[in-house]
Amino acid sequence: MTDGSRPHDSDRGVYGISVAAELVGLAAPSLRLYESQGLLEPDRTPGGTRRYSINDLERLRAIAELLDAGVNLTGIAMILRLREENERLTAEGHRLRAELGEARRGRP
Repeated sequence: MTDGSRPHDSDRGVYGISVAAELVGLAAPSLRLYESQGLLEPDRTPGGTRRYSINDLERLRAIAELLDAGVNLTGIAMILRLREENERLTAEGHRLRAELGEARRGRP
C-alpha cells in the first residue's frame, strides 16, 4: 500500500548493480552504458550507489531482447519511448472512456 510519499514497490530501487546484472543476464558495465545512453535511470543512494527496481529489471530485459533482435542503442531508445507513449495514450483512452461512461449514466 502506498501513501503518496513512497514510490510503489516495483519503482523502488533495491538491487545493487551486480545483483541486477545477474538477474537479467547482462554484464554490470552494460548497465552503466545503458544508463549513460539514457535508456534507464536507476535510483541512487545518498552515496551515489545505483539501485535498480523491479521496473528497471523489466526494462533491462526489454533492452536485452531488442539487442538480441539486432536493434542498436539509438533504435532501442526510440522503441522504448514509443512503448511508453503508447502505454500513456492507452491509459488516457481508458480514463476518457470511463469519464464518458459516467457522463452518459448521469444524463436523464
